[in-house]
Amino acid sequence: MKRNLPLILLLVIATSAFSQRKSELFAEIDTLKTRISEVEQELAKAKREISSSSAEAEALRAENVSLRDANATLLGNLSNFSELSKQNSENVNKAMAALSRKEKQLSGINDMISANDSTAIVSLTRIKQTLGENAKVGVEGGIVVISNSLNTLFGSDTSAELTEEGKSWLAGVADIIKSNPNFKAEIEGLNITGEFGPTYNQVASVASEMVSNLEVPAANIAISAKDGNFKEGINIKLQPDYKGFYAKAKESAKAAQ
Repeated sequence: MKRNLPLILLLVIATSAFSQRKSELFAEIDTLKTRISEVEQELAKAKREISSSSAEAEALRAENVSLRDANATLLGNLSNFSELSKQNSENVNKAMAALSRKEKQLSGINDMISANDSTAIVSLTRIKQTLGENAKVGVEGGIVVISNSLNTLFGSDTSAELTEEGKSWLAGVADIIKSNPNFKAEIEGLNITGEFGPTYNQVASVASEMVSNLEVPAANIAISAKDGNFKEGINIKLQPDYKGFYAKAKESAKAAQ
């Protein structure tokens, strides 16, 4: 028994030391488990942050692509707008130039019409000076109308032979026609009976007197007869040379282009 005591004591010490070492190992294992849990938590957190960052990066990338597309579209629209604005500006300039040409054309025609009206008014004054203040003269639409009765010109409403008074009156009218070469003369007979044969004879007699005896160019005289609507007599109308007027208007329009 005494011989086994040291061995037993050594075994007890060894067992005690082993038990202590085992406790320390268990404690260390618990510590490692705790550290592993913490590392796993940190790793999970890092993974979540990485995932969130990846999602944000993907969103930013998609937004960047969208912004690039929008910017490209905007630049294209600006280019189209610039081109459209340029075309509109050119169209406006063309329209303004065309309007300016039209204004010049109309201005030239208006000047010619005004000149014609002024000539008619001046002619009216000269006609009254030539035929007397009691002469039946008026202006209608730029046309000078000189009137006389059938009795004064022919002695009756059926005769076609001019009286001396009628010839004298026609001489004054002929001077007026010849002094205004820009006017054309129309001898108009007014009838209230509906029988136009005598009226044509009367206007033909007046035209013959002017051409044959008073040297008025035949090309400057025209004749007509119409219903006088309760009026009869002879009207001599001095009107613009419309053919020449339109020729000048055409030239004025071409010059303004």
